[in-house]
Amino acid sequence: MLQDAGIAFQAIASNVDEQSEKTRLLATGVTPADIAEALARAKALDVATHTPGWVIGADQTLEFQGVTYDKVANLTDARERLTMLSGHVHLLQTATAVARDGEIVWQKLVTCRLTMRQVSDAYLDAYLDRNMPGILSSVGCYQVEGEGVQLFEDMQGGYFNIMGLSVLELFSFLRGEGVLQR
Repeated sequence: MLQDAGIAFQAIASNVDEQSEKTRLLATGVTPADIAEALARAKALDVATHTPGWVIGADQTLEFQGVTYDKVANLTDARERLTMLSGHVHLLQTATAVARDGEIVWQKLVTCRLTMRQVSDAYLDAYLDRNMPGILSSVGCYQVEGEGVQLFEDMQGGYFNIMGLSVLELFSFLRGEGVLQR
């Protein structure tokens, strides 16, 4: 998304053990939104400890009926996830954080509300055949930037937020800081 917007950046993976951190956070009873925010901050701070300048961290959680879900590992689990979401509303909690000089200087959380249409078994099978293994990179097993958009009857929360980064809000902050041209 940043590249498509003409933003120069360097992608640096954090050393945050997301699964361990999620497990620890869930044990304390926090919400899916809290998890997304904590992981976005942790990623930004981790990279900022050895990278000068502005560091962006992001995370997204999927919440369905009060439960937080992780990415699936295989076709069987993808089919099960999409069957579960079919005909229902779920939430994506998208958190973005910016660190500089070892501290968080900005953060944003957006809750996206997605309504998946009732999907027939025949369509679901064909969709999975056409889109594996790419959909395994999405916690919801869909990619709304492609054919996955056909799974939905309503999406609220903004396209970029649904994609996993609060781009418009981030750019506004960076313009205010003089990082991006006004």
